[in-house]
Amino acid sequence: MSSTHTHTAPLVELRRIHKAFGGVHAVEDVSLNLYPGEVVALLGHNGAGKSTLMKMLAGAYPIDSGEVLINGQKAAIRTPVDAQGHGIESIYQTLALADNLDSVANLFLGRELMTRWNTLDDMRMDAEARKVFQRLNKNFKNVRVPVRRLSGGQRQVVAISRAIYFNAKILIMDEPTAALGPEETAMVGQLIRQLKAEGVGIFLITHDMPDVFALSDRLAVMKNGKLVGTYRTSDVNEDEVLGMIIAGKLPPNKAQTHTL
Repeated sequence: MSSTHTHTAPLVELRRIHKAFGGVHAVEDVSLNLYPGEVVALLGHNGAGKSTLMKMLAGAYPIDSGEVLINGQKAAIRTPVDAQGHGIESIYQTLALADNLDSVANLFLGRELMTRWNTLDDMRMDAEARKVFQRLNKNFKNVRVPVRRLSGGQRQVVAISRAIYFNAKILIMDEPTAALGPEETAMVGQLIRQLKAEGVGIFLITHDMPDVFALSDRLAVMKNGKLVGTYRTSDVNEDEVLGMIIAGKLPPNKAQTHTL
């Protein structure tokens, strides 16, 4: 990774973000940034606050206090539509796909292309969908069967295609390889590298250490709603990362980083 990022504005800056549910501080004073073409792995036990933090960025939860900057500009993100307007797309472990619809219909769900007569432009949607699916996976041909009949990896292709078709610049991926076998996990890894090369910034929520070390440039560990630390992935080892996740213990003599 080059150090040119010091001259670029981050794609996303989360500044002093807070979120409480009742009396529970789910996210407390967390600041984190993400650069173009960078993968930041977000780690921590269930309940550490990482999904809550990302749901605020995605517009699913309102932010109690703190601010979000996109490309250096303050952004008001109150709904998922606001987030999408800023180029933020989310891919959750549960993959919010409509099982009974085919891949093309899922790609355009809620954002269907219309003809000038205000009818569904099925031919154009089919052609556009095939183009984007092909870009991600040359072997993905059965785009007209209900997505419930697709493999986990193919479902990921549909979800990721939806994000990139609508020009996601910032992608939140929540456990993208959790339900996948080795071959499909490798395929998702390849997709992530491809998106990075195209300048997309990715927040990767994962419990999978091989994914962390294979795919992320930096990692950020959360515990009990607070940020433990942010490091270049190449500067720390698995034991040190686990020490942060489990005990909130910072690795000795390692510099934290807020940029690449």
